[in-house]
Amino acid sequence: MSNKAVFAVGGNALIKDSAHQSVEDQYRTAGEAAAHIADMIEDGWEVAITHGNGPQVGFILRRSELAARELHQVPLDVCDADAQGAIGYALQQNLQNTFRQRGIAKTVATLITQTEVSPTDAAFSRPSKAIGGFLSREQALRRRQKDGWQVVEDSGRGWRRVVPSPDPLRIVEAEAIRSMLSSGVVTIAAGGGGIPVVEENGILHGVAAVIDKDLTAALLAQVVEADLLFICTSIEKVALDWGRPTQRWVARMNLDEARKHLQEGIHFGEGSMRPKIQAVVNYLAKGGQRAIITSLEQARQALRGKTGTHFLP
Repeated sequence: MSNKAVFAVGGNALIKDSAHQSVEDQYRTAGEAAAHIADMIEDGWEVAITHGNGPQVGFILRRSELAARELHQVPLDVCDADAQGAIGYALQQNLQNTFRQRGIAKTVATLITQTEVSPTDAAFSRPSKAIGGFLSREQALRRRQKDGWQVVEDSGRGWRRVVPSPDPLRIVEAEAIRSMLSSGVVTIAAGGGGIPVVEENGILHGVAAVIDKDLTAALLAQVVEADLLFICTSIEKVALDWGRPTQRWVARMNLDEARKHLQEGIHFGEGSMRPKIQAVVNYLAKGGQRAIITSLEQARQALRGKTGTHFLP
């Protein structure tokens, strides 16, 4: 029986730097990711892939803002859907081409995925996730009055829209994902944390929110009963005391240690490593077997135990 893994690729991992963020640049980087995922499949893994989409959604929102005098604006949940489709397409086609070149008898498909959140999540009363471009004070206050946006001043750089970041409760298409994986399909799902939706009186509808992609990756790993949660980021290993003279890289960490370090609140950046560690804790606490955090380039070496930070219950 093959082992199952959830392979999470950050949206920033598809953009190497500010000089390489075009659609073509991202497509080429998706090809590099596809090669590493194909390595896992050649090693016998069944893989579900998820990915971030923060920068890509930001681009879509900015295009919508610039075109506001000519076209209707795009709601945030639809931006999520657009980004899921575009990134899924890039990964899917690159994987198909890689499989063909290597003689791997696998199919791959992208599933546009909704993630249910609670309408009473405390995050809705304190929006904190900045999205879209910078605005002048006048523009920001106009959008607040006209469109009901929550806006904040961002460290003297201008004003930005902020939206809630609620916790993921349920992956709506969970059964479809399980069915696809059990049929041997390499499945790309829950991109960007999933399209945030709430259920009211049995009806789903999208909301203007951003779900943390790592927390949804942990939920996806639970849904498919994955043996491994593999989170790719920009660094090879997790560090304690990040950015301090006492900074040290960590090769192994158990669940209790990870919880302790989270509670201490000094080791992991709020918008970077902290949600990844929280995702690992969520996954292991629900019966997960192991997790790895490393860079995309070191994926195969990490799977062989030669690098990366490895987490066990």
